Order: sequence, then structure tokens, then C-alpha cells
Amino acid sequence: MVKMDEFPMSSANYIAGYRIVENKGFVYGLTVRSRGLGGNIGAGLKSLVGGEIRQYVDMMENSREESIDRCIEHAKELGANGIISVRMDSDSISQTMQEVLTYGTAVVIEKIEDK
Repeated sequence: MVKMDEFPMSSANYIAGYRIVENKGFVYGLTVRSRGLGGNIGAGLKSLVGGEIRQYVDMMENSREESIDRCIEHAKELGANGIISVRMDSDSISQTMQEVLTYGTAVVIEKIEDK
């Protein structure tokens, strides 16, 4: 997983403390995940009594991280060192599959020096 201080990202149209010097274009990272049979059975039983379904929370957290990492890799392929206007989307493909998409605008940024 890439750390934010290694590859700055922002949901805003800028990254505080940096100047955008070049726009590299649209980038995205996509993943599709499914729980195994055991996870689906456990989640189904949990849904009968209510409460958080940890199996699905873990799956979505892993999916989120993977889609962010893929978006960063796409940006790096374009020569960017940051991403602005980052958004995430998630949708069900079927009863057992979930997609997670991270997208934004890849940019080249320079740190603004304090005077």
C-alpha cells in the first residue's frame, strides 16, 4: 500500500502546499471482490441476528485499498506524482460480488517553498 506522504492525493481540486505544474489526465483503479462460500454463510447467519457483518467490512476495506493502489499505479504510468479530484464508487455486480472504483486526475506537483 502506498502512503499518502509518498504519493499525495486529494478529493479537492488542489493539494495544499503544492503547485500543480502539469495535468496528466484521468486515472482509475478498479477491483471486483467476492466472499467465499464460508464467508457468505457466516455473513448470512450474522444478518439473521443483526449487527455489523465483519466479513463484508474486511472485504470492502481491502477492496478500497486495492483500488486506490491501482489508481496510483495508473497515475505513475502517466508520469504523475499526485492525484486530485479523487472520488470512489462502489456497486454490486451480483449478490456475491462487489466492485470498487477509485478515480481522479493525475497531476505533476511541486512543493511550494516557504519564504
